[in-house]
Amino acid sequence: MKVYLDNAATTSVHLKVTEKIIYLLRNDYGNPSSIHSFGRKNRVLVEEAREIIANFINADASEIYFTSGGTESDNFIINGISLVNFQETNRNKIITFDSEHHAVLDPIKNLSEFGLEPVICKSNQDSTFNFNALAAQTDDRTSLISCMLVNNETGAINDLKKISSEFKNTDLYIHTDAVQAFTKIKIDVKELGIDALSISGHKIHALKGVGAAYIKNCTPMKPMILGGSQERNRRGGTENIIGIAALAEAIKIARGEMIDFNDHILSLRNYFIKGIQQLAGNSIEINSATNQLPHILSITFKSEFYNNDSESMLIYLDLNGIAASGGAACSSGTLKPSHVILSMGKSHEDAKGTIRFSFGYENTIAEIDYTLQIISELIKKFSK
Repeated sequence: MKVYLDNAATTSVHLKVTEKIIYLLRNDYGNPSSIHSFGRKNRVLVEEAREIIANFINADASEIYFTSGGTESDNFIINGISLVNFQETNRNKIITFDSEHHAVLDPIKNLSEFGLEPVICKSNQDSTFNFNALAAQTDDRTSLISCMLVNNETGAINDLKKISSEFKNTDLYIHTDAVQAFTKIKIDVKELGIDALSISGHKIHALKGVGAAYIKNCTPMKPMILGGSQERNRRGGTENIIGIAALAEAIKIARGEMIDFNDHILSLRNYFIKGIQQLAGNSIEINSATNQLPHILSITFKSEFYNNDSESMLIYLDLNGIAASGGAACSSGTLKPSHVILSMGKSHEDAKGTIRFSFGYENTIAEIDYTLQIISELIKKFSK
């Protein structure tokens, strides 16, 4: 049996999205910047997609910009806001947390080369943001706070309203990487009180290579890609028509089926957790938060019971047809312990035994049963 439980890494393309793509590939190939009918037709498609995204998050269409994905959206927003605000106001402090995705951590750290001051706050042990640490660092030099809405490795949901409520009367800006949250939970940018947001297509059954950025009107921004007037002179380059249309189609599907998807996935997650607990007792820890997205399940094989080696564990699962993730970065051929898991206070040995399973609407109870069977064999293989 083949079981795909790595939906937080990427998702399959939805059948209806595939049908939309095939139609466009055969029929609509005009450049949306062209004034002839072929171009105008695709200009309409782009603007309709912009409206769909804006309506989904309660934004204005003029606040939506298309990008190549979540990483570009994060970089676009973080660099764009920080550099312009520094030039205009001399505010130079950029704050985030050690449990963020590298698409946020790395560009923020890189801003030090431009005279800005990156501040990486310690997160809580459940991978949510530490409000006291944030409040202690925030002052009148702060330009931007970046805090993800849902952690990509643990599924923990951050209370962004708490941040925006605390600092609503200041001049700083708030960005959230919403890549894992988008279409999984309700997102209303006005209720959240944020100024910018990043999303990615391939996490929601659309295509790789497309994403979007919400940037609130009147927010200072510096273009990252020059050489074209597209996206209101803020993101040059001919629009990815196929990707944009696929993204819009996936959002329409999610809008109609989100509740059913979430109920199904929650039942899978609860069933999986019960099975793991029956197999391993307290030798495997469920890494969960009080407020948790059901799509992601992170478990840690405690090093006092197991000879942990995440690469070997993942290969063992893969050889038995199960796709999962260590939530780790691959660098120079070496699988490193996840910085997110380490930020939660776990030891390197425990981090090396942490595996992320992430569910999609196509997964079944039969697949979970098979996965539990393989995990029971893995437990025997890696037990001390």
